[in-house]
Amino acid sequence: MRYIRLFRDISNWWLHFMVKFGFTNQDPLVFKIRNNIKVEVPRRLLPEFKDIFMEGCYSRGLGIRVPDNPTVIDIGANAGFFSLFAAARFPGARIYSYEPIEINYSQLMRNVDLNERANIRCFRKAVFSHSGQLSLHYDTIDSLSTSATILDHAGTQDRTIKVSCITLPEIFNEQGIERCDILKLDCEGSEYDILYKCPLSCLKMISQIVAEVHAGKEADHNREALEAFLELHGFSTRRYSRHMLGAWRPGINGQHGNH
Repeated sequence: MRYIRLFRDISNWWLHFMVKFGFTNQDPLVFKIRNNIKVEVPRRLLPEFKDIFMEGCYSRGLGIRVPDNPTVIDIGANAGFFSLFAAARFPGARIYSYEPIEINYSQLMRNVDLNERANIRCFRKAVFSHSGQLSLHYDTIDSLSTSATILDHAGTQDRTIKVSCITLPEIFNEQGIERCDILKLDCEGSEYDILYKCPLSCLKMISQIVAEVHAGKEADHNREALEAFLELHGFSTRRYSRHMLGAWRPGINGQHGNH
């Protein structure tokens, strides 16, 4: 499937093979995606780009049809790859992207600036169960961090920073969101606090969720517990790959996934 997605979705697909076989030293790389979306990819983040655009790590978790002009919330947007994937796959989407780490946010904004017609709004904030400030740990040798986390892994993350944070209900209220068609989560352990402490009234406004789930220290901070929580609140779920979880509300928009 990876090469089917490559040839189907990336118009300059040959760039992948030029990198693979060492025919270019270009850095960053710029891939051209369907619907005139461009994605600037620092080589450091090429595996993450391939996970989203070639492996379908998030699209495989979609269990129901995504409506026209959907609303998408991207928590842990990093360099913006999923936001751009959503803009390419679902033209007319309103996308809200949240990324707290400055260097990641700068790359996110570079990608948004390359795609002026995409409706992506960016916020340099973390999302958590409370608003205000949040401490994140990350590795200082990582020039573009993909591992900033609330979890302190016994010295493996050697820098702590304070970032602004917001709650999911506050996002809905501030942006006037009545329904979130896709909630994407890749927030290195914050997914439990975000969802477990989300009011039921807000949780019911989410049609489907695609999440990379990271095991934490608490008894209910694991994929199985999160899956059980979501099923208790009306979602059907699908575990796939090593850390991925998809969840959707049956009966909304039909039962046809977007793979």
